[in-house]
Amino acid sequence: VGSLSQKAERDVLMQDFYVVESIFFPSEGSNLTPAHHHGDFRFKTYAPIAFRYFRELFGIRPDDYLYSLCNDPLIELSNPGASGSIFYVTSDDEFIIKTVQHKEAEFLQKLLPGYFMNLNQNKRTLLPKFYGLYCVQAGGKNIRIVVMNNLLPCSVPMHLKYDLKGSTCKRRASPKEREKRVPTFKDLDFIQDMPEGIQLEPDNYNALSKTIQRDCLLLQSFKIMDYSLLVGIHNVDQACRERAGVVEGGGSEGAVTPDHRRPQAQKALYSTAMESIQGEAKGKGALETEDQWGGIPARNSKGERILVYIGIIDILQSYRFIKKIEHSWKALVHDGDTVSVHRPGFYAERFQRFMCNTVFKKAPIVSYFYDVLKVLVGGTEISQVTIKIPLLVF
Repeated sequence: VGSLSQKAERDVLMQDFYVVESIFFPSEGSNLTPAHHHGDFRFKTYAPIAFRYFRELFGIRPDDYLYSLCNDPLIELSNPGASGSIFYVTSDDEFIIKTVQHKEAEFLQKLLPGYFMNLNQNKRTLLPKFYGLYCVQAGGKNIRIVVMNNLLPCSVPMHLKYDLKGSTCKRRASPKEREKRVPTFKDLDFIQDMPEGIQLEPDNYNALSKTIQRDCLLLQSFKIMDYSLLVGIHNVDQACRERAGVVEGGGSEGAVTPDHRRPQAQKALYSTAMESIQGEAKGKGALETEDQWGGIPARNSKGERILVYIGIIDILQSYRFIKKIEHSWKALVHDGDTVSVHRPGFYAERFQRFMCNTVFKKAPIVSYFYDVLKVLVGGTEISQVTIKIPLLVF
Protein backbone atom coordinates (compact mmCIF):
# COMPACT_ATOMS: atom_id res chain seq x y z
CA VAL A 1 0.00 0.00 0.00
CA GLY A 2 2.80 2.39 0.91
CA SER A 3 4.81 1.83 -2.28
CA LEU A 4 1.63 1.85 -4.35
CA SER A 5 0.72 5.32 -3.09
CA GLN A 6 3.94 6.64 -4.64
CA LYS A 7 2.94 5.46 -8.11
CA ALA A 8 1.07 7.82 -10.41
CA GLU A 9 -2.69 7.39 -10.47
CA ARG A 10 -4.28 6.16 -13.68
CA ASP A 11 -7.46 4.58 -14.96
CA VAL A 12 -8.12 0.98 -13.99
CA LEU A 13 -7.54 -1.40 -16.91
CA MET A 14 -9.02 -4.87 -17.34
CA GLN A 15 -5.66 -6.55 -16.76
CA ASP A 16 -5.36 -4.77 -13.40
CA PHE A 17 -8.00 -7.08 -11.93
CA TYR A 18 -5.77 -10.13 -12.48
CA VAL A 19 -2.40 -8.77 -11.34
CA VAL A 20 -0.75 -10.46 -8.33
CA GLU A 21 2.27 -8.80 -6.71
CA SER A 22 4.52 -10.94 -4.52
CA ILE A 23 7.23 -9.88 -2.05
CA PHE A 24 9.55 -12.30 -0.23
CA PHE A 25 10.37 -11.50 3.42
CA PRO A 26 13.48 -13.44 4.55
CA SER A 27 14.10 -13.36 8.28
CA GLU A 28 17.50 -11.70 7.79
CA GLY A 29 15.94 -8.94 5.68
CA SER A 30 16.72 -7.78 2.15
CA ASN A 31 17.12 -4.63 0.09
CA LEU A 32 13.34 -4.25 0.04
CA THR A 33 12.27 -5.77 3.36
CA PRO A 34 13.32 -5.34 7.02
CA ALA A 35 14.75 -8.13 9.17
CA HIS A 36 12.27 -9.87 11.49
CA HIS A 37 12.12 -12.61 14.13
CA HIS A 38 9.68 -14.86 12.26
CA GLY A 39 10.33 -17.52 9.66
CA ASP A 40 10.68 -16.64 6.01
CA PHE A 41 7.37 -15.81 4.36
CA ARG A 42 5.93 -14.42 1.14
CA PHE A 43 3.24 -11.73 0.99
CA LYS A 44 0.95 -11.48 -2.03
CA THR A 45 -1.25 -8.54 -2.98
CA TYR A 46 -4.09 -9.18 -5.41
CA ALA A 47 -5.23 -6.53 -7.91
CA PRO A 48 -3.44 -3.68 -6.08
CA ILE A 49 -4.38 -0.98 -8.62
CA ALA A 50 -8.05 -2.02 -8.59
CA PHE A 51 -8.28 -2.09 -4.80
CA ARG A 52 -6.50 1.26 -4.59
CA TYR A 53 -9.29 2.64 -6.76
CA PHE A 54 -11.93 1.11 -4.45
CA ARG A 55 -10.30 2.66 -1.39
CA GLU A 56 -10.10 6.06 -3.06
CA LEU A 57 -13.73 5.73 -4.13
CA PHE A 58 -14.69 5.41 -0.46
CA GLY A 59 -12.40 8.22 0.64
CA ILE A 60 -9.83 6.03 2.43
CA ARG A 61 -6.38 7.58 2.45
CA PRO A 62 -3.35 5.23 2.26
CA ASP A 63 -1.89 6.49 5.55
CA ASP A 64 -5.22 6.00 7.36
CA TYR A 65 -5.57 2.51 5.89
CA LEU A 66 -2.07 1.49 6.98
CA TYR A 67 -2.50 3.07 10.41
CA SER A 68 -5.74 1.17 11.04
CA LEU A 69 -4.31 -2.19 9.98
CA CYS A 70 -0.78 -1.95 11.34
CA ASN A 71 -0.56 0.49 14.26
CA ASP A 72 -2.26 -1.61 16.95
CA PRO A 73 -2.92 -5.35 17.35
CA LEU A 74 -6.07 -6.64 15.69
CA ILE A 75 -8.98 -7.81 17.85
CA GLU A 76 -10.27 -11.32 17.14
CA LEU A 77 -14.05 -11.68 16.95
CA SER A 78 -16.19 -14.74 17.59
CA ASN A 79 -17.47 -16.31 14.38
CA PRO A 80 -21.23 -16.99 14.40
CA GLY A 81 -21.15 -18.81 11.07
CA ALA A 82 -20.10 -22.28 10.02
CA SER A 83 -17.62 -21.22 7.33
CA GLY A 84 -14.58 -21.68 9.55
CA SER A 85 -13.35 -18.17 8.78
CA ILE A 86 -11.59 -16.12 11.44
CA PHE A 87 -12.66 -12.49 11.86
CA TYR A 88 -10.65 -9.59 13.21
CA VAL A 89 -11.53 -5.93 13.71
CA THR A 90 -9.02 -3.09 13.73
CA SER A 91 -8.54 -1.30 17.04
CA ASP A 92 -10.12 1.88 15.65
CA ASP A 93 -13.33 -0.05 14.80
CA GLU A 94 -12.95 0.80 11.11
CA PHE A 95 -12.20 -2.41 9.19
CA ILE A 96 -12.95 -6.13 9.35
CA ILE A 97 -10.28 -8.64 8.32
CA LYS A 98 -11.64 -12.06 7.35
CA THR A 99 -9.76 -15.21 6.40
CA VAL A 100 -11.15 -16.76 3.21
CA GLN A 101 -10.73 -20.07 1.46
CA HIS A 102 -8.93 -20.42 -1.86
CA LYS A 103 -12.21 -20.76 -3.82
CA GLU A 104 -13.64 -17.64 -2.17
CA ALA A 105 -10.53 -15.59 -2.98
CA GLU A 106 -10.60 -16.90 -6.53
CA PHE A 107 -14.29 -16.03 -6.89
CA LEU A 108 -13.69 -12.50 -5.56
CA GLN A 109 -11.01 -11.99 -8.20
CA LYS A 110 -13.47 -13.03 -10.92
CA LEU A 111 -16.08 -10.76 -9.37
CA LEU A 112 -13.89 -7.65 -9.37
CA PRO A 113 -14.66 -6.32 -12.90
CA GLY A 114 -18.43 -6.47 -12.31
CA TYR A 115 -17.96 -5.16 -8.76
CA PHE A 116 -15.97 -2.25 -10.23
CA MET A 117 -18.75 -1.40 -12.69
CA ASN A 118 -21.42 -1.55 -9.98
CA LEU A 119 -19.53 0.76 -7.60
CA ASN A 120 -18.98 3.26 -10.39
CA GLN A 121 -22.72 3.35 -11.02
CA ASN A 122 -23.79 3.30 -7.38
CA LYS A 123 -21.56 3.80 -4.35
CA ARG A 124 -24.49 3.38 -1.96
CA THR A 125 -25.08 -0.31 -1.50
CA LEU A 126 -25.57 -2.89 1.25
CA LEU A 127 -23.01 -5.16 -0.41
CA PRO A 128 -19.65 -5.58 1.34
CA LYS A 129 -17.07 -2.91 0.60
CA PHE A 130 -13.86 -4.75 -0.27
CA TYR A 131 -10.68 -2.77 0.37
CA GLY A 132 -7.96 -5.38 -0.20
CA LEU A 133 -7.22 -9.06 -0.85
CA TYR A 134 -3.95 -10.54 0.40
CA CYS A 135 -2.21 -13.88 0.97
CA VAL A 136 0.57 -14.83 3.39
CA GLN A 137 2.59 -17.93 2.45
CA ALA A 138 4.57 -19.39 5.34
CA GLY A 139 5.50 -22.88 6.46
CA GLY A 140 3.87 -24.46 3.44
CA LYS A 141 0.50 -22.86 4.23
CA ASN A 142 -1.49 -20.12 2.53
CA ILE A 143 -3.49 -17.68 4.65
CA ARG A 144 -5.78 -15.54 2.51
CA ILE A 145 -7.44 -12.47 3.98
CA VAL A 146 -9.86 -9.86 2.72
CA VAL A 147 -10.27 -6.39 4.25
CA MET A 148 -13.85 -5.07 4.40
CA ASN A 149 -15.98 -2.38 6.02
CA ASN A 150 -17.13 -2.94 9.61
CA LEU A 151 -20.93 -3.24 9.70
CA LEU A 152 -21.40 -3.46 13.48
CA PRO A 153 -19.24 -0.92 15.33
CA CYS A 154 -17.92 -2.39 18.58
CA SER A 155 -18.32 0.96 20.31
CA VAL A 156 -22.12 0.89 19.85
CA PRO A 157 -23.57 -1.96 21.96
CA MET A 158 -25.83 -4.29 20.01
CA HIS A 159 -28.79 -5.49 22.08
CA LEU A 160 -29.93 -7.87 19.32
CA LYS A 161 -28.20 -9.40 16.32
CA TYR A 162 -29.65 -11.45 13.46
CA ASP A 163 -28.29 -13.37 10.48
CA LEU A 164 -31.22 -13.53 8.03
CA LYS A 165 -31.54 -15.41 4.74
CA GLY A 166 -35.28 -15.54 4.14
CA SER A 167 -35.21 -19.30 4.78
CA THR A 168 -37.12 -21.13 7.52
CA CYS A 169 -35.47 -24.55 7.30
CA LYS A 170 -33.56 -25.09 10.57
CA ARG A 171 -32.98 -21.37 10.82
CA ARG A 172 -32.76 -21.04 14.60
CA ALA A 173 -29.79 -20.13 16.76
CA SER A 174 -28.19 -23.19 18.36
CA PRO A 175 -28.22 -23.67 22.16
CA LYS A 176 -24.47 -23.00 22.15
CA GLU A 177 -24.98 -19.74 20.26
CA ARG A 178 -27.69 -18.62 22.69
CA GLU A 179 -25.21 -18.86 25.57
CA LYS A 180 -23.19 -15.96 24.16
CA ARG A 181 -23.55 -12.46 25.61
CA VAL A 182 -25.02 -11.20 22.33
CA PRO A 183 -26.13 -14.24 20.31
CA THR A 184 -26.60 -14.12 16.57
CA PHE A 185 -30.19 -15.20 16.03
CA LYS A 186 -31.71 -16.41 12.76
CA ASP A 187 -34.88 -16.18 10.68
CA LEU A 188 -37.25 -18.25 12.84
CA ASP A 189 -35.98 -16.44 15.95
CA PHE A 190 -36.77 -13.09 14.34
CA ILE A 191 -40.28 -14.16 13.35
CA GLN A 192 -40.90 -15.29 16.92
CA ASP A 193 -39.25 -12.34 18.68
CA MET A 194 -40.38 -9.52 16.37
CA PRO A 195 -43.60 -10.63 14.62
CA GLU A 196 -44.45 -7.01 13.80
CA GLY A 197 -41.02 -6.42 12.30
CA ILE A 198 -38.84 -3.32 12.47
CA GLN A 199 -40.85 -0.13 11.91
CA LEU A 200 -39.15 2.37 9.58
CA GLU A 201 -40.16 5.83 8.52
CA PRO A 202 -41.76 5.71 5.04
CA ASP A 203 -38.85 7.48 3.31
CA ASN A 204 -36.26 5.20 4.91
CA TYR A 205 -38.35 2.11 4.20
CA ASN A 206 -38.66 3.02 0.52
CA ALA A 207 -34.93 3.76 0.25
CA LEU A 208 -34.03 0.47 1.96
CA SER A 209 -36.40 -1.56 -0.22
CA LYS A 210 -34.96 0.02 -3.34
CA THR A 211 -31.39 -0.72 -2.22
CA ILE A 212 -32.17 -4.36 -1.38
CA GLN A 213 -33.90 -4.83 -4.73
CA ARG A 214 -30.97 -3.36 -6.65
CA ASP A 215 -28.39 -5.40 -4.72
CA CYS A 216 -30.36 -8.64 -5.17
CA LEU A 217 -30.53 -8.09 -8.94
CA LEU A 218 -26.76 -7.65 -9.03
CA LEU A 219 -26.12 -10.78 -6.94
CA GLN A 220 -28.50 -12.75 -9.13
CA SER A 221 -26.67 -11.60 -12.27
CA PHE A 222 -23.43 -13.00 -10.80
CA LYS A 223 -25.22 -16.26 -9.87
CA ILE A 224 -24.48 -15.61 -6.19
CA MET A 225 -26.61 -17.16 -3.47
CA ASP A 226 -26.62 -18.22 0.20
CA TYR A 227 -25.84 -14.66 1.31
CA SER A 228 -27.36 -13.15 4.46
CA LEU A 229 -28.51 -9.82 5.80
CA LEU A 230 -26.67 -9.07 9.03
CA VAL A 231 -28.88 -6.94 11.30
CA GLY A 232 -27.61 -5.32 14.48
CA ILE A 233 -30.05 -3.49 16.76
CA HIS A 234 -29.06 -0.88 19.34
CA ASN A 235 -32.03 -0.10 21.59
CA VAL A 236 -31.75 3.62 22.35
CA ASP A 237 -34.41 3.65 25.08
CA GLN A 238 -32.98 0.56 26.75
CA ALA A 239 -29.52 2.13 26.75
CA CYS A 240 -30.97 5.27 28.36
CA ARG A 241 -32.61 3.19 31.08
CA GLU A 242 -29.38 1.32 31.69
CA ARG A 243 -27.41 4.57 31.98
CA ALA A 244 -30.01 5.95 34.38
CA GLY A 245 -29.69 2.78 36.46
CA VAL A 246 -25.94 3.27 36.66
CA VAL A 247 -26.36 6.85 37.88
CA GLU A 248 -28.97 5.92 40.48
CA GLY A 249 -27.21 2.79 41.66
CA GLY A 250 -23.73 4.21 41.51
CA GLY A 251 -22.44 1.10 39.77
CA SER A 252 -21.82 -0.20 36.28
CA GLU A 253 -22.56 -3.90 36.55
CA GLY A 254 -24.75 -5.13 33.73
CA ALA A 255 -25.00 -1.72 32.12
CA VAL A 256 -24.20 -1.26 28.47
CA THR A 257 -23.42 2.21 27.23
CA PRO A 258 -22.02 3.46 23.93
CA ASP A 259 -18.31 4.17 23.68
CA HIS A 260 -18.11 7.91 23.18
CA ARG A 261 -15.09 7.58 20.94
CA ARG A 262 -17.51 6.56 18.22
CA PRO A 263 -19.00 9.94 17.21
CA GLN A 264 -15.80 10.88 15.38
CA ALA A 265 -16.18 10.64 11.59
CA GLN A 266 -15.39 7.31 9.99
CA LYS A 267 -12.53 7.11 7.52
CA ALA A 268 -14.62 5.37 4.86
CA LEU A 269 -17.41 7.13 2.99
CA TYR A 270 -20.75 5.38 2.37
CA SER A 271 -19.87 2.96 5.17
CA THR A 272 -22.79 3.50 7.55
CA ALA A 273 -26.24 1.94 7.24
CA MET A 274 -27.91 5.30 6.62
CA GLU A 275 -25.47 6.20 3.84
CA SER A 276 -25.92 2.77 2.26
CA ILE A 277 -29.66 3.20 1.71
CA GLN A 278 -29.45 6.84 0.57
CA GLY A 279 -31.60 7.91 3.50
CA GLU A 280 -31.43 11.15 5.39
CA ALA A 281 -28.95 11.29 8.25
CA LYS A 282 -31.63 12.00 10.82
CA GLY A 283 -35.18 10.84 11.23
CA LYS A 284 -38.00 12.55 13.03
CA GLY A 285 -37.39 12.51 16.74
CA ALA A 286 -33.86 11.19 16.28
CA LEU A 287 -31.17 11.63 18.85
CA GLU A 288 -28.39 14.08 18.09
CA THR A 289 -25.92 11.21 18.01
CA GLU A 290 -27.88 8.98 15.64
CA ASP A 291 -26.33 10.56 12.55
CA GLN A 292 -22.89 10.21 14.13
CA TRP A 293 -23.38 6.54 15.02
CA GLY A 294 -24.65 5.80 11.52
CA GLY A 295 -27.61 3.57 12.39
CA ILE A 296 -31.01 3.75 10.72
CA PRO A 297 -33.54 5.20 13.21
CA ALA A 298 -36.52 2.89 13.70
CA ARG A 299 -38.89 1.53 16.34
CA ASN A 300 -39.72 -1.94 17.59
CA SER A 301 -43.18 -3.33 18.37
CA LYS A 302 -43.05 -1.73 21.84
CA GLY A 303 -42.54 1.71 20.31
CA GLU A 304 -38.98 1.90 21.62
CA ARG A 305 -36.44 3.86 19.62
CA ILE A 306 -33.79 1.68 18.01
CA LEU A 307 -30.82 2.14 15.70
CA VAL A 308 -30.48 -0.52 13.01
CA TYR A 309 -27.15 -1.52 11.45
CA ILE A 310 -27.39 -3.70 8.35
CA GLY A 311 -25.37 -5.12 5.49
CA ILE A 312 -25.35 -8.06 3.11
CA ILE A 313 -22.64 -10.59 3.99
CA ASP A 314 -21.22 -13.88 2.65
CA ILE A 315 -21.55 -13.03 -1.04
CA LEU A 316 -18.58 -15.15 -2.15
CA GLN A 317 -20.77 -18.22 -2.75
CA SER A 318 -21.72 -19.00 -6.35
CA TYR A 319 -24.38 -21.53 -7.32
CA ARG A 320 -21.94 -24.19 -8.43
CA PHE A 321 -22.37 -27.92 -8.81
CA ILE A 322 -21.82 -28.70 -5.12
CA LYS A 323 -24.56 -26.23 -4.15
CA LYS A 324 -26.96 -27.78 -6.66
CA ILE A 325 -26.32 -31.19 -5.10
CA GLU A 326 -26.78 -29.73 -1.59
CA HIS A 327 -30.14 -28.19 -2.52
CA SER A 328 -31.37 -31.39 -4.18
CA TRP A 329 -30.45 -33.44 -1.11
CA LYS A 330 -32.10 -31.02 1.33
CA ALA A 331 -35.20 -30.80 -0.85
CA LEU A 332 -35.70 -34.55 -0.46
CA VAL A 333 -36.02 -34.09 3.31
CA HIS A 334 -37.57 -30.63 3.57
CA ASP A 335 -39.76 -28.37 1.49
CA GLY A 336 -37.46 -27.25 -1.31
CA ASP A 337 -38.67 -23.65 -1.11
CA THR A 338 -37.70 -23.27 2.56
CA VAL A 339 -34.07 -24.43 2.48
CA SER A 340 -31.34 -21.78 2.39
CA VAL A 341 -29.44 -23.19 -0.60
CA HIS A 342 -31.42 -22.43 -3.76
CA ARG A 343 -31.22 -21.18 -7.32
CA PRO A 344 -29.84 -17.61 -7.46
CA GLY A 345 -33.02 -16.17 -9.00
CA PHE A 346 -35.38 -17.83 -6.53
CA TYR A 347 -33.01 -17.06 -3.65
CA ALA A 348 -32.89 -13.35 -4.53
CA GLU A 349 -36.67 -13.10 -4.85
CA ARG A 350 -37.30 -14.90 -1.55
CA PHE A 351 -34.60 -12.86 0.21
CA GLN A 352 -36.06 -9.57 -0.99
CA ARG A 353 -39.63 -10.57 -0.11
CA PHE A 354 -38.67 -11.64 3.41
CA MET A 355 -36.64 -8.51 4.16
CA CYS A 356 -39.16 -6.02 2.75
CA ASN A 357 -42.35 -7.71 4.03
CA THR A 358 -41.38 -9.49 7.24
CA VAL A 359 -38.24 -7.88 8.67
CA PHE A 360 -38.76 -4.23 7.72
CA LYS A 361 -42.15 -2.58 7.59
CA LYS A 362 -43.38 0.90 6.86
CA ALA A 363 -44.50 2.46 10.13
CA PRO A 364 -48.07 3.79 10.13
CA ILE A 365 -48.33 7.57 9.89
CA VAL A 366 -50.43 7.68 13.07
CA SER A 367 -47.39 6.65 15.12
CA TYR A 368 -45.60 9.84 14.11
CA PHE A 369 -48.56 12.01 15.14
CA TYR A 370 -48.51 10.16 18.47
CA ASP A 371 -44.81 10.93 18.91
CA VAL A 372 -45.34 14.61 18.10
CA LEU A 373 -48.27 14.89 20.50
CA LYS A 374 -46.33 13.16 23.25
CA VAL A 375 -43.55 15.72 22.88
CA LEU A 376 -46.06 18.59 22.93
CA VAL A 377 -47.56 17.46 26.24
CA GLY A 378 -44.19 16.79 27.84
CA GLY A 379 -44.28 13.00 27.76
CA THR A 380 -47.82 12.67 29.16
CA GLU A 381 -49.82 9.77 27.80
CA ILE A 382 -52.13 11.03 25.06
CA SER A 383 -55.14 9.31 26.61
CA GLN A 384 -54.76 11.49 29.71
CA VAL A 385 -55.11 14.83 27.94
CA THR A 386 -57.44 16.51 25.51
CA ILE A 387 -55.79 18.27 22.59
CA LYS A 388 -57.57 20.15 19.83
CA ILE A 389 -55.90 19.62 16.47
CA PRO A 390 -56.92 21.71 13.47
CA LEU A 391 -58.09 19.71 10.48
CA LEU A 392 -55.35 19.50 7.88
CA VAL A 393 -56.39 19.41 4.25
CA PHE A 394 -53.89 17.71 1.94
